[in-house]
Amino acid sequence: MNRSAKEAAEPLLPRLLRLLGYTPPGRTTLLEHLHAAEQRNELDADAVGIIEGALQVAEMQVRDIMIPRAQVVSIDADEQLEQFLPKVIESAHSRFPVIDSPDEVIGILLAKDLLPLLLSGSGRGYFSIKEYLRPPVFVPESKRLNVLLREFRANRNHMAVVVDEYGGMAGVVTIEDVLEQIVGEIEDEHDIDDENFIKQYDQQTFVVKAITPVSDFNARFATRFDEDEFDTIGGIVIQAFGRLPKRNESITIDELTFKVLNADHRRIRLLRVHRTAGSE
Repeated sequence: MNRSAKEAAEPLLPRLLRLLGYTPPGRTTLLEHLHAAEQRNELDADAVGIIEGALQVAEMQVRDIMIPRAQVVSIDADEQLEQFLPKVIESAHSRFPVIDSPDEVIGILLAKDLLPLLLSGSGRGYFSIKEYLRPPVFVPESKRLNVLLREFRANRNHMAVVVDEYGGMAGVVTIEDVLEQIVGEIEDEHDIDDENFIKQYDQQTFVVKAITPVSDFNARFATRFDEDEFDTIGGIVIQAFGRLPKRNESITIDELTFKVLNADHRRIRLLRVHRTAGSE
């Protein structure tokens, strides 16, 4: 593309600002302006948090927030309706990866597609799950969240299957998972299980919400953090730093390494916890 074509393709406002010699502020300077505006009551805390979350999403990858394979509620391709229906009802999820042997995701089953079968009773007897599958969307663990969100919106998808470097299923990620990094926790009546606070990524690595109760964290990791002084593991981490840590900062506490995955100027939201071999 030649220079004139590039200029024509550039949006009008950025082009005018560039011609006037305006240089957009860097990320740090922008956040400083936002926090100053908050202090002057020109922006409320929620608005600043959303803007900061949107900036952080551009730096995060799918692996940071995905639901690991071990925690994915999936359906085997050869299962009949009466076999997997209890699983659908118990989990209360809306979408389920359907897996064919040995570990190939062949489609996504939407719970709402089962309603006509249940109402008509036609699901009794022979049932071919492949007739009800939606095409799966596959994304690598390294995909940036802002790119994924743009693709979700453009293609009207709500779930993607995350694949590892060998093409195997590493987990799943949903549009809700991405939006929560921007606006904070999106809770519904099914988001109250304690297990949702901790997601296991591999044998030694976990993704943990900062609001995880200290008692739950101690029970899962066999640690002895003070349950009386602090209510959440986020409080333990902040005390260890001696200040509110920033994204990507790490600290080791009792043979556990905590890395801040998501945080703003008021709180930390998400932590990656790595347990050294032999500390179990």
